[in-house]
Amino acid sequence: MGVAAAAAGLAAWRYWPEQGFWNPCYARLPRRLADHELVRAAWDGLDPAKVWDSHAHLLGTGDAGSGIYVNPQTDSLLNPGQYARRLFFLNAGCAQDAGGSVDRAYVDRMRNLIDGLRGGSRQGVKVVLFAFERAHHESGEPDLEHTIFYVPNEYARDVAKKYDGDFEWVASIHPYRKDALEALEQAKQGGARGVKWLPSAMGIDPASPRCDRFYEILQKTNLPLIAHADLERAVLGREAHDFGNPLRLRRALDAGVRVVVAHCASMGEDRDLDQGPNGPYVESFALFARVFEKYQNAYGDISAMTQVNRAGPALVRAIESAEWHARLLNGSDYPLPGVMPVFSVDYLVSLKLLPESAAPVLREIRTHNPLLFDFVLKRTLRSNGKAFASGVFETRGFFMR
Repeated sequence: MGVAAAAAGLAAWRYWPEQGFWNPCYARLPRRLADHELVRAAWDGLDPAKVWDSHAHLLGTGDAGSGIYVNPQTDSLLNPGQYARRLFFLNAGCAQDAGGSVDRAYVDRMRNLIDGLRGGSRQGVKVVLFAFERAHHESGEPDLEHTIFYVPNEYARDVAKKYDGDFEWVASIHPYRKDALEALEQAKQGGARGVKWLPSAMGIDPASPRCDRFYEILQKTNLPLIAHADLERAVLGREAHDFGNPLRLRRALDAGVRVVVAHCASMGEDRDLDQGPNGPYVESFALFARVFEKYQNAYGDISAMTQVNRAGPALVRAIESAEWHARLLNGSDYPLPGVMPVFSVDYLVSLKLLPESAAPVLREIRTHNPLLFDFVLKRTLRSNGKAFASGVFETRGFFMR
């Protein structure tokens, strides 16, 4: 890790955990917060009908016939890391103690949060839900042993169709599947706005020729590929970390695919493959910047970039690089804004990215509505007087092309 990033990381954890470990899951936002000047200012200059949260996860346990699969190891104390992640994610979505179906409670909570984000008068605001593919073997067969969770395309499609005023959806299709092209066609016909990959967890090498036909169809249909790159900690599957190298996405970009690099690859290190297959490790964000500045069909989303483990030099550069903003998309990475330990407003204040006066308001908003918190937080960020452009948040046009 670079010296600057390492120093920022060490400084960040002085503020941990700022709001404790568990989301209190309070109900509707009090009027004094909903009408707060910080919230009103966040909406200044935006057309709500163009505001889509471009990165959100659909989770559950499969208890309502959704087809969701959760690896049994996440429910065992013999796997403490995975067990803790499951608890944190369900708590973040306020679904673990809701009573009745976890699947339904998770969706109902998201819809309530969207209502709060709209504030009653901002129609058109939507959240883009991601399906999540299984890990697969090289043979193209599903690999459930290394699949931590699976959210079927059909479930994401049906939720978005049922609540079409609140949601759009993105499919997740492993390109090694024998029926990958058929599944891609079905997703397109079902209204999918893109395809989501997490290569290191799913066992996908984006630089493999095996993906070429898939890329060809993506390019012809103009469906974007939304791919996680850099270090992955939220979902641990096959842990083929090298598959998350931003440079490996150049094969898709060369094929003309619009590629969104999730989180702008703002954490961890990858090999600099331009110096050979055993090139030195450099910051993943530097590799993202190299790709982003070369390819006009490369995009980045700013989801999770305000988290304690990511905020710092990468976030500052993204804010201050006004020439980047036309190809940056806002997303919340929900439910992560509800995972209480991974954010620190005080840390962002210490970086001079937020005014101190905003901190108590943002923290209180977060206990009621993590989606609104994430949105207002990013709209309030300033670095040397610069802010994310309005277009970063008006993402509807990107998905409607």
